Amino acid sequence: QLQLVESGGGLVQPGGSLRLSCAAPGFTLDTYVIGWFRQGPGKEREGVSCISMRGLNTDYADSVKGRFTISRDNAKNTVYLQMNNLKPEDTAVYYCAAATRMVLIGSRTTCPPGMDYWGKGTLVTVSS
Repeated sequence: QLQLVESGGGLVQPGGSLRLSCAAPGFTLDTYVIGWFRQGPGKEREGVSCISMRGLNTDYADSVKGRFTISRDNAKNTVYLQMNNLKPEDTAVYYCAAATRMVLIGSRTTCPPGMDYWGKGTLVTVSS
């Protein structure tokens, strides 16, 4: 069974940057779409970003557009989430997840809420 491992979380000041990584040791990720989700304190889990198998299609939540960038390096079997200009409201546990296809939700082609495989998450805290 596919196992996903997130890394790169930590404490950062507002306006700072972090890069999260999602890897699957022993598995290949190039047959999966990968999404980043997050769950902040007292909040429901929300989708942050999604990337297609070859990286040609990406999608972002409105709250992170222009600040976060998702990318993948299939040769390294890793998906990244570059997070810039972080805000306190970005504080959350960030999860990467895998599915076999993207779906159409409204006008957006994105990752389905019910992904097939999930990592255990990495904590991002934005605070001064």
